[in-house]
Amino acid sequence: MKIARQSQLSGMTHVMDIDISPEQYANYCLFTGAIQKIFPNLSDDEREFLLTGITKEEWDTIGPK
Repeated sequence: MKIARQSQLSGMTHVMDIDISPEQYANYCLFTGAIQKIFPNLSDDEREFLLTGITKEEWDTIGPK
């Protein structure tokens, strides 16, 4: 499922194709539980994107070098 989110870091809109079902996404939108329980199959980076719109690449630009 393609998900678009505006990054809380840069304000840019990013789209990520994430392996989730419509039911999982509906549960997430309805706040039916912890994101880790709703999406146990997703990586930390994918869950972060859903929560904040921030991609791994954006985090890498501000992280320690």
